[in-house]
Amino acid sequence: MEFTNTKSYAKVVENGTQAVQEVQNLRQAGYDHDRIYVLAHDSDKTSRIVDASDANNVGIKEEGVFDAFANLFRSRGDELRAKIVSLGFTEAEAGFYEKQLDLGKVLVIAKKDE
Repeated sequence: MEFTNTKSYAKVVENGTQAVQEVQNLRQAGYDHDRIYVLAHDSDKTSRIVDASDANNVGIKEEGVFDAFANLFRSRGDELRAKIVSLGFTEAEAGFYEKQLDLGKVLVIAKKDE
């Protein structure tokens, strides 16, 4: 599944290996390193893929202080949806992507230049 809106590009892939390849593809397509993010349902899996692909975690810079703090008290699903929304997607899109992450898939997002 691939989606592009006016602010961001997203692609759901099956595993970490495909996520690393997609990050490389996005770099070759001209996306800045600082604008490529990887999300998986398991935060440890996210960290491993981020390290392997040299992509980014969604953090305070993207979410804002309030949402980053609120994520400390949210379920993992709510936290993931908030992170996806912070990168320019609607609540409905975030819900779709979070369900894909529940299935063990990985989400690669690239923000477009603003």
